[in-house]
Amino acid sequence: MRRDIFQAIADPTRRAIIALIAVQAMTPSALAEHFNSTRQGISKHLKILTECQLVKQEHQGREIYYQLEIGKMKEIDKWLEQFRKIWETRFDQLDQLLSTIKKKK
Repeated sequence: MRRDIFQAIADPTRRAIIALIAVQAMTPSALAEHFNSTRQGISKHLKILTECQLVKQEHQGREIYYQLEIGKMKEIDKWLEQFRKIWETRFDQLDQLLSTIKKKK
C-alpha cells in the first residue's frame, strides 16, 4: 500500500526522523535513542516513511540503515513552491505599502 507523503510528514515524530536521517543514515535502534519510544515504535514510523518513498533502506550486514530519499523531498518542495510564491508576493506588497506610508510621514 502506498501512502500519501503529506499524511506521513504530518506526524511530528516522522518529521523528526526525517531531520535526523537527513544528516546521516541511521538504524531504528539509533533513531529510538532520540525519542521516548521503543525500537518497534520507530520501526512503524519508518515503515510508513518507506511506503511513501521518503526514506530508503540499505542493508549493511545484519543492520538496516535508513536514509533520506531526496527525490521525494523535492516533490514536497515543488508542491510548497506555489504557496511560497503567493507569500513572497504578499510580503512584497506589504513592503511597498509600508514604504509608501513611511514616505507620507
